[in-house]
Amino acid sequence: MKKIYLSPPEIRPEDYIAMQAVMDSGWIAPVGPELDGFEKALADRIGRSNACAVNSGTSALHLALLALGVEPGDTILCPSLTFAGCAFPILYCGATPVFIDSEKETWNMDPAHLEVAISESIDAGKVPKAVIVVHIYGQCAKMDLISAICKQYGIPLIEDVAEALGASFHGKPAGSFGDLAFFSFNGNKIITTSGGGMLLSDKAELVEKARYLAHQAREPALHYEHKVVGYNYRMSNVLAALGRSQLNDLDRRIRCREKHYQKYIETLGSLDGVSFMPIYDSGEPNYWLTCLTIDPKLARKNRDLIIKLCEEESIEIRPTWKPLHLQPVFKSAHYVGKDVAEDLYTNGLCLPSGSNLSDISRDRVITVLGDALN
Repeated sequence: MKKIYLSPPEIRPEDYIAMQAVMDSGWIAPVGPELDGFEKALADRIGRSNACAVNSGTSALHLALLALGVEPGDTILCPSLTFAGCAFPILYCGATPVFIDSEKETWNMDPAHLEVAISESIDAGKVPKAVIVVHIYGQCAKMDLISAICKQYGIPLIEDVAEALGASFHGKPAGSFGDLAFFSFNGNKIITTSGGGMLLSDKAELVEKARYLAHQAREPALHYEHKVVGYNYRMSNVLAALGRSQLNDLDRRIRCREKHYQKYIETLGSLDGVSFMPIYDSGEPNYWLTCLTIDPKLARKNRDLIIKLCEEESIEIRPTWKPLHLQPVFKSAHYVGKDVAEDLYTNGLCLPSGSNLSDISRDRVITVLGDALN
């Protein structure tokens, strides 16, 4: 049987044409009109005035922290239920992560626990240098509350929009709330440049500092002059052409993924022990991945058995993110919260949701899951 993947890249004929055009143009280096055009197109979509395209979302976050002046010994707050790439750049800077539990309505960072963590840090004599909020699985966190808390304490806010391009909260695009925001265009994202990312902000000085560091911190001289340590984090003009082409197709891709979500809800939502990730009424997700939890007492099967049964049918189904406070690499990090993130991981599943997933393949997933859970 042909394997069904979780969220494979979708490449259209228009993408091939865009790539061929840029190859024919000779603009192969990490500069060029496609790179400039991609930055402007995404900035316009999000409503930001400045953008810097780089080689990954992780690089974009590292640059965001450096642009804010994060140094060894600083404290950075971020959610626990997310990918490790959200926290690794904190360690790159020599700073200390503090992980925050999730809340049940969006599965994202709990604003109440965030405020507790800020208070604890201030009481210990150290105001957090930044807060990183992640919009997981394509749904925005409660940005009204989180933004207000960060503003109250004067703490810069960084939005991780790696999974949520095209989502919105209170009608505003994901990525338009924080002092800085960054995106990922990894192969499994809703649009892709193979690998890649972008940093955005309305504060030109932050983006220009990030751009300077991303280009090996080269000084404006004819020879190669460097006063500080820089990084080779640039995106190529070739990959930017792919991203620009894919961005033009974003709204259709969101509709495709929403259709999968609705079909999964319709066919599996009434099964005993099955609960889908709720859609918060103040936001509109991009439906990047359809996720659910399984109560093993009601379903009489646990998450790992379901994954095994799907593997036998050549269907890729994955657990939800393992909380960072449970990861060995972060074993010494402080955690603020209870057990929401742990429960979502222990019982959570991500279902095939790609925009190029056919109805036939999706129905095969539904049949296998339905048989396993009945």
